[in-house]
Amino acid sequence: MSESTSPSAAPVAATLYGRRILLGVCGGIAAYKAADLVRRLQDAGAEVQVVMTASAQRFVTAQTFQALSGRPVRSSLWDEAAEAAMGHIELARWPDLIVIAPASANTIARLAHGLADDLLSTLCLASDKPIAIAPAMNRLMWANPATQANLHTLNHRGVHQLGPGSGGQACGEVGEGRMWEPLQIRDAVANLLRPTGPLSNTRVVITAGPTREPIDPVRFITNRSSGKMGYALASSLTRLGAEVTLVSGPTTLPTPHGVQRIDVETAAQMLDATRSAIAGAQILVGTAAVADYRSDAPAEHKIKKQADQMALSLVRNPDILATLREADPKLFIVGFAAETEKLAEHAHGKLQRKKLDMIAANWVGAGRAFDQDDNALHVFWPGGERELPTASKVDLAGALAALIAERFHASRG
Repeated sequence: MSESTSPSAAPVAATLYGRRILLGVCGGIAAYKAADLVRRLQDAGAEVQVVMTASAQRFVTAQTFQALSGRPVRSSLWDEAAEAAMGHIELARWPDLIVIAPASANTIARLAHGLADDLLSTLCLASDKPIAIAPAMNRLMWANPATQANLHTLNHRGVHQLGPGSGGQACGEVGEGRMWEPLQIRDAVANLLRPTGPLSNTRVVITAGPTREPIDPVRFITNRSSGKMGYALASSLTRLGAEVTLVSGPTTLPTPHGVQRIDVETAAQMLDATRSAIAGAQILVGTAAVADYRSDAPAEHKIKKQADQMALSLVRNPDILATLREADPKLFIVGFAAETEKLAEHAHGKLQRKKLDMIAANWVGAGRAFDQDDNALHVFWPGGERELPTASKVDLAGALAALIAERFHASRG
């Protein structure tokens, strides 16, 4: 069993993967921390474009940031190559967020008064993207009424303020004005960019794919589940703002962007991993096709072909959803039922027997569901039901995710 990301890093990576950050670097000794910030943001999957003021280049070279970001550093409104097609306007539209770290007292004043006399201030004035500043300056400059008035103006306009902290400063004095550490800024940026939606601030755990129960070191019991529905649902729930952990059996699918993935093989491993993952979660969705039985004594060595017939002794696997329902009566649990006959009858039976909040049932066999890119679902809950017609599993997952959010909030209302 393995994890694709550490639990502490997952929420940050989930938010920052593929996001575009324009990092403005101003003059000041704290400019060296901006180099580490570039690395921290990129480690979480963000794309970073650095824009430096003239003063910043007195402290750290543009080559440093270019090497770290993999992008040419921008620093001048008068760059003939970049500005041939009004490059500063294009750059102002590019990011998801503009972060200025360190933000000097001078740059804060220019932003507050709407100046556009260098590339960074012009970008901020020409952009409709959110802006965050991480102030860094001497404690007396920080406390000066002019600086505080400028900050008040920017805060009133919706500019996000990250820090500063308090501590020792390069001038030898101690007090407020110290720039936040790169990890603090990275985490704050992740919070600013965290998706908003009906499942914001909600943790969801999804099981997906098949399980494998060993018979001997080379053979196992499994099923035809591809995991496509579960993976698509994990992605859809993330887009609704949820923090999603995916507990996956063996598949060939890539991890959805923004999802923490835990890989398992057997039903017992899936139960253990899911039990750990639901700590602090509000929703559990069981899309996995879990083997009902396992060999009671897997062979230590490969079983040789000898007799014309061979019997396997099987024992029943634990029921993951029923077990976790008993452990946590308040968890909102969504089950899946893959049926070849009496779909509604069997789905209602599982809904009641396992004390689920919802169950999504679908027909399988005869070329339906397994190994296919489309599906259809009939969703039941106590006192209600809804049919989701045949669609691609991606579109179907979006409709089901919205229904889960709807029923989850109704259950809490």
